[in-house]
Amino acid sequence: MELTKEIKECIDKSILCWLATASTENIPNVSPKEIFSYYGTDRIIVANIASPQTVRNIKKNENVCVSFIDILVQKGFQIKGKASILKKTDSDFLEMEKKLTEMTGGKFPFTTITEITLEQVKPIVAPRYILYPETTEAEQIKSAKKTYGF
Repeated sequence: MELTKEIKECIDKSILCWLATASTENIPNVSPKEIFSYYGTDRIIVANIASPQTVRNIKKNENVCVSFIDILVQKGFQIKGKASILKKTDSDFLEMEKKLTEMTGGKFPFTTITEITLEQVKPIVAPRYILYPETTEAEQIKSAKKTYGF
């Protein structure tokens, strides 16, 4: 499974993603992540800035789900896959770190990166698009700006 141009563009427009993990006891944990991007053709990378529970869970259960949306268009993706925690000694770490550090401006240090390899992709769309199929993205943006005071 590969990241399409549409998925990459949505990642670039998204302010946050939500990373869901589960412990070995199947206790869920969902955590917002601000510093994330794509890497290569099939991976999403996330800087582990303040993520102790996420890291603990992934070390014991690699199954994760990450979701992100363009908040104005209110469309995005849910991606399920396998995650691993990369350290500075891992082969691609330095290149990934450079990409993520550019996003932080160096203000948020991190020593590990969560790497998620895609297995399933599902679009996310606001209910308005489903209930009112004639809704255009321009109308949705206008509605979102009004609703959220932009």
